Amino acid sequence: MRKLWIMVVMLFAVGAQAQRDWSKAEVKLEKLSDGLYMLTGVGGNIAVSVGEDGVLIVDDQYAPMVPKIQEAIKGVTDQPMRFVLNTHWHGDHVGGNEPFAKAKAEIIAHENVRKRMASGHENLRGNKVPPAAKAALPIVTFDKTLTVHINGEDIRALHFAKGHTDGDSIIFFPKANTVHMGDHFFNMYFPFVDTASGGNLTGLIANVEKAMAMLPDDVKIIPGHGPLATKKDALEFTRRLRDIRALVQAAIKKGMTLEQMKKQNVIAKYDEMGKFFIKNDEMIEVAYNELTQKKAAGKTKVHH
Repeated sequence: MRKLWIMVVMLFAVGAQAQRDWSKAEVKLEKLSDGLYMLTGVGGNIAVSVGEDGVLIVDDQYAPMVPKIQEAIKGVTDQPMRFVLNTHWHGDHVGGNEPFAKAKAEIIAHENVRKRMASGHENLRGNKVPPAAKAALPIVTFDKTLTVHINGEDIRALHFAKGHTDGDSIIFFPKANTVHMGDHFFNMYFPFVDTASGGNLTGLIANVEKAMAMLPDDVKIIPGHGPLATKKDALEFTRRLRDIRALVQAAIKKGMTLEQMKKQNVIAKYDEMGKFFIKNDEMIEVAYNELTQKKAAGKTKVHH
């Protein structure tokens, strides 16, 4: 399973950067409220706060996307970029850190994001992937919570541990009644539970439900991937994950092996969720490994 994930991850991240024609990449800026936008392109969704104090963005996709991101933002404000707030350490969310930092933006993230970016990791063949460039590393880190007071908004970053990774933050925009969930929430798709980075399916479900309990019913939700969502969408996402876990648990009780579960596709009712990054087999194995307390072989850390 670990090898399958790494292969997918490498194709998604390294392959995307090496083979994609970035000149054809499109960026869309969607207004959510006065001073707040959702930006989509190649990689994780971005929240963009603009106003007289400058620009703050949540996540920044890949480095080659930065000029297009900057161009899109200039279409709504001429204020300078001041802050980049990373939800977690994966490459499609922090890839633009270095160019944005060189453009004088300050990078902020949970302390585990900096640790994982700074340490590097091993790839599928056991070759050491270098740590991130110094300029790409967050220069402001926090443990549990941090607030950025900018553009009339009190933007709150709260650490939600043991969900997608061990360093994820969910970002709240109270005045705009909006939340950026990072990769705790893949709208319409299976989530990537990065167990090699401290992720946990049960924790992810609990984290999303805890965040939803803190929010009004009409909140706007920026998912890590997928279209703009509602609270109802996020709760349906966790309902499905709970059901997936129950389906795998039932198969375990029947004495089915992991390979039998995959062959029979015990979560076939959710096939539509497997059309993006994580496929049915991977989702089954995530639940199986957790329910049987098994760990995938190898020590490779992954990112996408």
